[in-house]
Amino acid sequence: MVKKMNVESFNLDHTKVQAPYIRLAGVTEGANGDVIHKYDLRFKQPNKEHMEMPGLHSLEHLMAELIRNHHNTIVDLSPMGCQTGFYLTVLNDDNYDKILDTVEKTLEDVLKAEEVPACNEVQCGWAASHSLEGAKEIAHEMLEKRNEWKEVFGEEQ
Repeated sequence: MVKKMNVESFNLDHTKVQAPYIRLAGVTEGANGDVIHKYDLRFKQPNKEHMEMPGLHSLEHLMAELIRNHHNTIVDLSPMGCQTGFYLTVLNDDNYDKILDTVEKTLEDVLKAEEVPACNEVQCGWAASHSLEGAKEIAHEMLEKRNEWKEVFGEEQ
């Protein structure tokens, strides 16, 4: 038996999931009643493929900036260290379909982008590691499989 870990994603069997998908990964209620919903935006199949860092980095910048045009209670969008996806945290909004629509609109905006926001040494900690083309390719691949986003474990489960 595997020991239960403190980090939710460490308790997820990464051999059973089927990317791409978007799943609710956690809910945290604050002392004053605010609720944070954390979503796992999985772009790539764990342990089989990953996003190359320049494209992932640019996609992070683009999504972090652009997603706020479609949703007003975004707390954060953070890349996973394994380079297979992102975590999206949202305040006081448990509407899953709205989150899917928000991500879709954001990725569509990425495809239209002409530059990576904050891609300079003043605003970014590794400004030399960016690829707008790489970000667009990753966004395009995710959007092509939009109809699969709700299927975390594939159709069989």
